[in-house]
Amino acid sequence: MTDPMETPAWAELTTLAKRDLPLKALIEQDRTYLRLSAPGISADFSRQRVDTHVFQSLIELIHQTHVTELRDSMFSGEPINSTEERSVLHVALRVPLNQHVTVKDVDLSVGVHLVLDRMRNFSDQVRSGQWTGVTGKSINRVINIGIGGSDLGPAMACRALHDFVTPEISFAFVSNVDPNDLKEALEDSDPERTLFIIVSKTFTTEETMLNAQAAKSWILKALPQLDSIDIVQQHFVAVSTNSLRVTDFGINLTNMFGFWDWVGGRYSMVSAVGLSTMIAIGSANFNDMLRGFHEMDEHFRTSPPHQNMPMLMGALAVWNRDFLNIETTAVLPYSHYLGRFPAYLQQLTMESNGKRVRKDGSLVHYNTGGIYWGEPGTNGQHSFYQLLHQGTSIVACDFIVVARENGDATRQQSILVANALAQASVLSIGVTRQELNAGGNAPDLLAHKVMPGNRPVSLLMIDKLDPHSLGSLVALYEHSVFTQGAIWGINSFDQWGVELGKKVASGIAHSFSDNSLIQDFDASTQYSIKEYLRINPQN
Repeated sequence: MTDPMETPAWAELTTLAKRDLPLKALIEQDRTYLRLSAPGISADFSRQRVDTHVFQSLIELIHQTHVTELRDSMFSGEPINSTEERSVLHVALRVPLNQHVTVKDVDLSVGVHLVLDRMRNFSDQVRSGQWTGVTGKSINRVINIGIGGSDLGPAMACRALHDFVTPEISFAFVSNVDPNDLKEALEDSDPERTLFIIVSKTFTTEETMLNAQAAKSWILKALPQLDSIDIVQQHFVAVSTNSLRVTDFGINLTNMFGFWDWVGGRYSMVSAVGLSTMIAIGSANFNDMLRGFHEMDEHFRTSPPHQNMPMLMGALAVWNRDFLNIETTAVLPYSHYLGRFPAYLQQLTMESNGKRVRKDGSLVHYNTGGIYWGEPGTNGQHSFYQLLHQGTSIVACDFIVVARENGDATRQQSILVANALAQASVLSIGVTRQELNAGGNAPDLLAHKVMPGNRPVSLLMIDKLDPHSLGSLVALYEHSVFTQGAIWGINSFDQWGVELGKKVASGIAHSFSDNSLIQDFDASTQYSIKEYLRINPQN
C-alpha cells in the first residue's frame, strides 16, 4: 500500500506549507476553484489557506494515494474493511428501487427494499393509530433505546427535521446507562401509549440491554393486570440481527427489523436503525432523505476530484491536520435544529479516523483524525468564539448555514445568517493594529482588540433544512471522512479502540460484588473502587 509521506505530492505540500499564506490576500484572488455545488448544498472553501499550488498538489495527493480507486472498490462491494474482512456498503441503503447493487451475484438492493417496505408498513400503522398498545390505545410516545450509531443518527435527524415530525407522537432517545436518562424519558410517558424501539445489532450491548430491561420492568409494573407477553409484544420492537436474543426478550420476530454486517453503526441512520426517524417524519419524507443521500453518493462516485465536494473537503482536512498542524475543527451550525449535528459528527469522524495504525499494521508517522466539536451559532459566539478569534490554538471551522427557514423569512433568520457570514469573515481576515488605529481607538486598547485572522473556514450553505438536504449534508461528511482515511492509508470502518475499555469495565463491575477482584487492577483504580464502595456500600 502507498505511504502518503512517500508520494511526491506530500513532499510538495510540506514545502508549500512553509510559506506565508495570509487569507486576507488570498481571498481577493480568483477563488472560483474553491467554490463547489452538489445536490442540496453549496460549499465555499475560499477561506481555506490554499492557493492554486496547494490546490493542485492536494489533487495530486488524491491521485497518488489512490483515493478514487478505493472509492470505486467501496461502491463495488470489495471488502475494504480489511481488519474485519467486510464490505462497506452503506451507500447500498440509499439506492432507488430501480437500481441494483450486486455483490458476488447477490442483489443487495432486494433485501434493502424489503426491510424498507416493512419499516414503511409499520411506521404507517403507528402514525395512523392502527398499531395500538395492549389496551387498544394509539401510540403517542416512541422511545428509541440504543447507543452510539444506534442513537446518534436517529436523535440528530429527529431534532433536525423538527418541522416534519408528526405532532401526534413525541419522541425520546435513551442511550446513557445512567438511570436518569431513561427516567427522564419515562416521566412524560403513558405506559398504555408508549412504544419502545430497542436498537442493538447483537442485542447484547450492555448499556442498551440494561435500559431495555429497565423499560420492560417499568411497563410491566405499570400494567400488572395484563398479560406480560402481550404487553411486550405490543410495546416493544427490535432493530437487530440476533433473533434468538430478541425472542428471549419477548419480542415477536415479526416485529424485528434487521440490517447487515456491511453497514457500520455510524453509517446506519437510514437502515432499520432509522425506524424511529421514519415514524417521526413519515415514509415519504424518509424517501426524500434517502434521495438526498443517494444524490450526494452519486456526486462523490462520478465527479472528478477537483469538482468533487466531499473529496476536496477531505483533502483540505488533511492539509489542515498534517501540513498546518491544526488539531481541531469546530462544527458551527447556524440552525437550532442542527444542535445535535456536531455530536453526530464526533462519532462519524473520530471513531472512523482516530487511528494510529495503517491498514498493513504499521504505525503511522503523520497525524490522522482531527478532533471535531461544536455548538450552534449564535450561542457559541457568546461562549467559545473568543478562543477561536484570539486564542493561541488555531481551530479550523465548518460553518453550516440554512438560507431559508421552513415558512416565511423572518428578521431573526436574516440576523442569524448575517452573524454566520460575519464570523466566517472575521475569523479568516481578522483586524490589524493599523486598521484599529485608523478607527481612532485608544492606543492602550489596540493590542487587546487585534484579531490575527488566518483561521481556515469552510462555509456550507443549504437552501432549507428538510429531509433531502439533511441526507446530502450527512453523506457529504461521510465521504469526506472516507477521503481522509484513504489518504492516510487507515481503515475508517473498524473501531477496536473502544473494546478494551468495555472489557475492563465489566471486570470492575464484578469487583463491586467480589472484593477479592479489586487487586487485579492498577493502584489508582483500586483506590477509586474502594472510594465508590465506601460511599455506596450496597454494591
